[in-house]
Amino acid sequence: MAWKDGFRKFLEADPERLHFAAHSHHFWPDVTFEAQQQAWLDAARFADDKWDTVFSEVWSEAQRHLATELSLPEPGSIVFAPNTHEFVLRLLSCLPEKARVVTTDSEFHSFERQTRRLEEEGLLQVTRVPSEPFATFNERFSAASQQADLVFFSHVFFNSGAEVQQLDALIDSMPSRALVVIDGYHGFGAVPTNLQHVGARAFYLSGGYKYAMSGEGVCFLHVPPTAADLRPRNTGWFAAFDALGEKVAGQVPYSKGAMRFMGATFDPSGLYRFNAAMRWRQSVGLSTAHNRAHAHALQHHFVAALPEGPLRAEQLVVPLSNTARGQFLTFRTPDAGSLSAALKRHRVITDARDDRLRFGFGPYQDEADVALLLARMKHALR
Repeated sequence: MAWKDGFRKFLEADPERLHFAAHSHHFWPDVTFEAQQQAWLDAARFADDKWDTVFSEVWSEAQRHLATELSLPEPGSIVFAPNTHEFVLRLLSCLPEKARVVTTDSEFHSFERQTRRLEEEGLLQVTRVPSEPFATFNERFSAASQQADLVFFSHVFFNSGAEVQQLDALIDSMPSRALVVIDGYHGFGAVPTNLQHVGARAFYLSGGYKYAMSGEGVCFLHVPPTAADLRPRNTGWFAAFDALGEKVAGQVPYSKGAMRFMGATFDPSGLYRFNAAMRWRQSVGLSTAHNRAHAHALQHHFVAALPEGPLRAEQLVVPLSNTARGQFLTFRTPDAGSLSAALKRHRVITDARDDRLRFGFGPYQDEADVALLLARMKHALR
C-alpha cells in the first residue's frame, strides 16, 4: 500500500511493534525527517534572520494548508503554539471574574485539569454535561449553555470516539455572549470538517501530535472574526508584533485579529514537519475522507474476527453501526489497564483510560497488520 510505504522510518525502527495507538501518538511519514533537517539548516543559514523565513514562508504555508482542510475563508485567522494548553490558558484569560463555563464530562485532561484547579480557587463556575447518551447530546448541551461565558467541547470525544454531529446547528444555538471553542484534536485529519459556517462564530483548536502526523510542538487555533478584539490577559510579546510601536496610555497593545492570541518565542521545526506531512498527504491522495474510510474498514475487519476472550463487540462504546465516530474503537471494560499492559508485553501498543481500552487505526496499517494484531491477542488475552 502506498500510504504504508510512506512510514518506513517509524516502521523499521521497531519491526516487531504493532502500533495500534494511532489515536494517541501517531507515526510520522518519512518526509518529516527531511523537514526536521531543513529547519536546522535554515537556522544555520539565516541565524537571527530565520524568523523572516519562518513567518513569510513556513508559517503562511501552514496557514494555507489548514484553511483548505477546514474550509476557512481566511488563512490569517489561524495562529500557532507549542501546545493547545497555551491556547486554553489564553482563552480562559479573556473571561470575566467567576465566569460560567459549560463543557462536557469527556474533555481531555489539559482542559479538565485546568478548569478544576480554577474551580478550587472559586475563579470559575463549571457545568459538565454528560456526553452520553450521544443521541441527545446536542439538545442537552445547548440547553445547559444558554447562560455561559465560555462553551468548550470536543468534536470527537477522546474517551469514546463519538463524533458530535450537526456542528452548524449546535453553534448557532449558543448565546451570543459566549466564547465558543471546539477542541478538534481527535477530529482534525480524522473526520472531514467544514468550518465555513461554524468558523464565523467559534474557535477551533487542534495540533500535529495525532492525525496531522507531524509530532509535537505544532498546535493551532482558529480565531473567529467575532473575537478579533479580545485582549487575553495571558499574553506574550509575539502578540504585539505589528503593534510594537503603538503606545496607548494605560493599555498594552495587541496585534490585529488572530495574532493577539500568540505567545512568545517557539521552536518552528514542528511547522516544517506539518507542511511536509500535508504536502505528502496531497501527493499520495490521503484526504481526510480517504483516511477515515480506510480506518473504518480496518475497524470492521478487526471486530468481525475478534478472538474468544475478554473483548466483545457488545462492549464498544460507539458501535460499528454508528458511523459518527473517529479513527479509534473504545471498549468499555473494568480490566482496560491490565488488558493494555498484557498486549504491550506482546509488543502491541494500545491505550487505556479508566474503564476504556482504545485501539487506533491509521494509514500505516493494513489488513495484514490487523491479522497480526488478532493473532497476538489470542496469546496475550487468553
